[in-house]
Amino acid sequence: MTNIPSPDQLRWSRWGNAVWDSVAYHLSPPGLLVGSIFFALSLTPSLLPRTELVQGVLSGCCFAVGYGLGNLVHWLWTYLGLKVPPGRVTRLLGVLAALVCLGLVVVALWYSNSWQNSVRSVMGMAPVDQSQPLLIAAMAFPVAAGLIFLGYLLVVLVRLVWAWLTPHMPRRAAFVLATTLVVLVVSILVNNLFLRAALRSADNFYQRLDALVSTEAAPPARPDQTGSAQSLIDWDTIGRDSRIYVQSGPDAAAITAMTGQPAMDPLRTYVGLRSAASPKERAELALAEMVRIGAFDRSALVLISPVGTGWVDRAAVDTLEYLHHGDVASVAVQYSYLTSVLSLWIEPELGTETARALFNTVYAYWTQLPHDARPRLYLYGLSLGALASQNSTTVYDVLADPFHGALWAGPPFSSQVWARMTEARQPGTPYWLPRFGNSSSVRFMNQSGAEGWEGLAWGPMRIVFLQYASDPIVFFSFEADLTRPEWLRSPRGPDVSPALYWYPVITFLQLALDAALAQTPPVGYGHVYAPEDYIDAWVEVTQPPGWTPETLAALKGAIDADDYAP
Repeated sequence: MTNIPSPDQLRWSRWGNAVWDSVAYHLSPPGLLVGSIFFALSLTPSLLPRTELVQGVLSGCCFAVGYGLGNLVHWLWTYLGLKVPPGRVTRLLGVLAALVCLGLVVVALWYSNSWQNSVRSVMGMAPVDQSQPLLIAAMAFPVAAGLIFLGYLLVVLVRLVWAWLTPHMPRRAAFVLATTLVVLVVSILVNNLFLRAALRSADNFYQRLDALVSTEAAPPARPDQTGSAQSLIDWDTIGRDSRIYVQSGPDAAAITAMTGQPAMDPLRTYVGLRSAASPKERAELALAEMVRIGAFDRSALVLISPVGTGWVDRAAVDTLEYLHHGDVASVAVQYSYLTSVLSLWIEPELGTETARALFNTVYAYWTQLPHDARPRLYLYGLSLGALASQNSTTVYDVLADPFHGALWAGPPFSSQVWARMTEARQPGTPYWLPRFGNSSSVRFMNQSGAEGWEGLAWGPMRIVFLQYASDPIVFFSFEADLTRPEWLRSPRGPDVSPALYWYPVITFLQLALDAALAQTPPVGYGHVYAPEDYIDAWVEVTQPPGWTPETLAALKGAIDADDYAP
């Protein structure tokens, strides 16, 4: 006998169907399913460890991207008039999809701690807190909801324009035109109104920050220091990062205490963005200051390309000065107020223009000096500074009288010189630590130092790329959205999680976030280069005399890497 449902059962059934139909109308089940898959995959490891706040924002964005893609497929299916299952089957599939989504999210959150710990373990970091999955979910939900709501508003706007155009043209032509108009108008507003306003605000902010002067920051007293009473460079024209470079280095007494050998005061010259009107004038001012303080009387002279804000990595310069017992002169010229990421995006040519002006000016003077009475000439740059330094000259311009070497740390993925040499690497060498040519002029180094270089002879010019396999500034790629990066192939870098796998779109978003947070890991990983690795690199590039493996090990042990953490 067939059971006849009671009035209450019918009422509850109709209410449940109505609720589901409402949810299905406003939220796309395929969108929720793809969004949940993207959410789960976003929790898998990438190059750098992530806090619950960062992971929550990333996972929320990934869910929203996945939801948008799934919703687009859902709409396209319906728009093309393809068949869909009957209402009861559709509701059943919807319930099944919801359960699958919930299961994916719960399982991924359950594994998220072990995934993050796989990254932290290779970097010597403590495990994450057990409550992190809950905090990730709490952060991801509002981020995803906000982005989905913005997408819904765009859809409403398209529908409004579509409805306005429909009486005047065929329905589908009206839809295409409405979508095109909305996309164009929104793009113009975002790029020309909001984005440019944000960039102007950033430029003004960093310009004011550069000009900030601490009440305790008096000009240097030593006559050979930039900004002193005798200096050609006004102390008020160099900013905060510039002053750190000028004043933070070790003096002769500190170097002697570190090495146990007699030393002299290193010479550091810095020209700020406000010190002269143009890159050429700044370079000429730098040369005049170097001549004034006797920079060309030292045994080693280094042309430094700073990062966007004018910051110079102290770990790089300090270690060089220790190795040469202070017999070093270095010079840097600022080219931007902005951070490296913003400078690379907005004004990538300024760094190259300034580095080229400095090199040409100093090189022209240096080549006129007697070969036996001039310093050895080197180039150095980190990140965007490495890119600018690479572009400051070409080997063809210096063949007659080449400079002696270069150290380029963390070269950005946009570096064409680095990319060409990496792509032309010897077969069988990994992408993250390639060997180029016969290794007589260019070599790549990571935390392993000069391991494996035994028996390799250097030529007259020594160039070293210092890079970590976990550095997203080096190994980010726009092609990672649809193509597996080469550096993920076996063997993998020692500081890369063994649980890292490539997923279309997701890995690209993870790497983009890693690049923005490249200086957050411990010293010696990511984009934070350790003093001991700089020592190994400088030894190969500059050949400082009098050092043995034992004394180099003692120097590395005496330097506290935590002092150089960002």
